Amino acid sequence: MGQVGTYGQIARLCGCSPRQVGYAMAASPSDDIPWQRVINSRGEISARSDGNKDTEQYHRLKREGVAFDARGRIDLAAFQWSGPDGLWWSEHHLDPPL
Repeated sequence: MGQVGTYGQIARLCGCSPRQVGYAMAASPSDDIPWQRVINSRGEISARSDGNKDTEQYHRLKREGVAFDARGRIDLAAFQWSGPDGLWWSEHHLDPPL
């Protein structure tokens, strides 16, 4: 089953704002970043700069097993990523954010 994270969740891990997460992901040239897994705090795919939602993101998430309700929202209680565990932080010699 696929998982998603919110812009705010990723921002807390990185020490920046949710908007900065969006800007960084949009500017990233790497195809290795799972950008499709980052959604807004309402469980929705955020509108892009042209005002439309990204249908490619929707299709990628569906292929990963993420379910959408009739309003196009993802149930965060069921699909939200819990974040890195303590072992990950330790292996990377990092302190988790407070």
